[in-house]
Amino acid sequence: MYEVIVVGGGHAGCEAALACARKGHKTLLVTGNIKNIADMPCNPSIGGSAKGIVVREIDALGGEMGRNADKSLLQIKMLNSAKGPAVQALRAQADKITYPKNMLKTLESTSNLEIRETLVEDLIVEDNKIKGVVLEDGEKISCTSVILTTGTYLKADILIGDTRTRQGPHGERPSNHLSDKLREYGFDIIRLKTGTPQRIDKNSIDFSKTQVENGDSCYHTFSFDNEIYYKAEDQVPCHLIYTQPETHQIIRDNLNKSSMYGGLNDIKGVGPRYCPSIEDKIVRFADKERHQLFLEPESLYYDDIYIQGFSTSMPKDVQEKMVHSLPGLENAKILKYAYAIEYDAIDSKQLKQSLETKVVENLYTAGQINGTSGYEEAACQGLIAGINASLKLEGKEPLILKRNEAYIGVLIDDLVTKGIIDPYRLLTSRAEYRLLLRHDNADMRLREYGYQVGLVPEEKYHKFLEKKKKIEEVIDILKNTKITPVADTQEYLSTIPTTPLKDGITLYDLLKRPEVSFSHIKHFIDLDTSSEIEEQVTVSIKYEGYIAKANKEALKMVDLDNKKIPADINYDAIHNLASEAKQKLKKIMPTSIGQALRISGVNPADISLIMVYLKKEYHHESK
Repeated sequence: MYEVIVVGGGHAGCEAALACARKGHKTLLVTGNIKNIADMPCNPSIGGSAKGIVVREIDALGGEMGRNADKSLLQIKMLNSAKGPAVQALRAQADKITYPKNMLKTLESTSNLEIRETLVEDLIVEDNKIKGVVLEDGEKISCTSVILTTGTYLKADILIGDTRTRQGPHGERPSNHLSDKLREYGFDIIRLKTGTPQRIDKNSIDFSKTQVENGDSCYHTFSFDNEIYYKAEDQVPCHLIYTQPETHQIIRDNLNKSSMYGGLNDIKGVGPRYCPSIEDKIVRFADKERHQLFLEPESLYYDDIYIQGFSTSMPKDVQEKMVHSLPGLENAKILKYAYAIEYDAIDSKQLKQSLETKVVENLYTAGQINGTSGYEEAACQGLIAGINASLKLEGKEPLILKRNEAYIGVLIDDLVTKGIIDPYRLLTSRAEYRLLLRHDNADMRLREYGYQVGLVPEEKYHKFLEKKKKIEEVIDILKNTKITPVADTQEYLSTIPTTPLKDGITLYDLLKRPEVSFSHIKHFIDLDTSSEIEEQVTVSIKYEGYIAKANKEALKMVDLDNKKIPADINYDAIHNLASEAKQKLKKIMPTSIGQALRISGVNPADISLIMVYLKKEYHHESK
């Protein structure tokens, strides 16, 4: 008898299993292949725009991905460093061998956690409540909660040209029956698709025809533990190239041979809008003369190079021509051909914001089964599902992150409120309050939650409190330290350069000037501060007005989210409610006015009718 069974050992499964076990619950992780735990079947990178902030949020909550990425990276850089703090995010090229190896080591050394190599073919459900799982050999295992993190393995088909092969990303056996069982239990099953590019032998590439892309010379970490495991000068470079007119012509001439464009006639899966195949790019952006591609190393232990941006489902002979049309790859040796993969997922609108399903009690889902794409999106869902499954076992309320608190909150709210049509990818544009959801302040936003749910130990929590206190002290010092327009001060300000002083000014107000950095402030005052604290202080001061405005707007949303909608509300009893709104509301069953307002097809007039009903008629009916 286990308390929690996690099905699937990908990034979602690892975080879910670790969260439950670390919270003291007897947990079983079931995976089809132990060698594929924390596998990176596509690009071995962690982070990126918005996604890098999610990794920081995972770490702030007590998850594992950030720490593991720091131990496994080949290269790391801060994206958009020349832009504002709202869009800055870390991206690391991770080692495809080291990352899974380190994660498996972490799992195996965690108390309360067992790993078993087999497939789950069915669930044990009684009275719409989870009682256990059924393994492929018919063995039944009892449990209180199940977390499904099946990735792309539900009825997975590999697509290349006009061929369809029932198998997982590395040729493994897929799960052929579980999605059928889920449909029997009342889940709406959808079909999605994603893909991956070729892997090229490094020794067959002429790198003289490419542009070198190095990692940053300064040090970065995803984790707030701030342990450095690499030398900046030893980072492995990536390389930039562009598609050529010949590449585009080859694709156009053979478009009907692509699985997606005529090679197969029975494709139902919808591909990712924000990570399209190269065929999609050529068709959708026909006026674009070239597309950038990155040649990225996969590991220090072998010579495979990944062509980021070149995923395709073309036949192998066409892929040869496509690859050889690229600069530096004229004589390239393809080690692994690109493919598309089609798989089953559930309708995410059938989830609660805790990631527990509305269909079966104590059944949670996380990752690509919910319609997302990306390792980071999967990991954060796994962490939240693990936390909430544990909290329910403990008789506590679930952890629901708001849209102004975390990108994780944005992602989950989008999934359960809006649903998905194609594989969901996090973007900074999805967050209304992205200035509040920055890379630098993820711990300030979420570490308290991590401590409250029991995943952040005392030592790390006290370190966080000390950092928080130090930031407040430094801001207070800057507010109370004034400089005057004496000759030495004016001379130094001219070297920055910045406008000379007319009157006295506090260092706090001086730092508000765009051209003034924290290093300039330290000319006037001796402060013992880390770069991390200096960054937080600088951002909070320079963007004070914008942050205050964003917080004010966010409070309006929070106020609407605090207006709860009773679970037993009868939408059919609300007069004049639009038919579309009624249909959507009955399916999603929003828990608050704020969530209801975010449902596509529900307009402000509908919200007004609901609020009037709740105020006048609902209470009357209840009596």
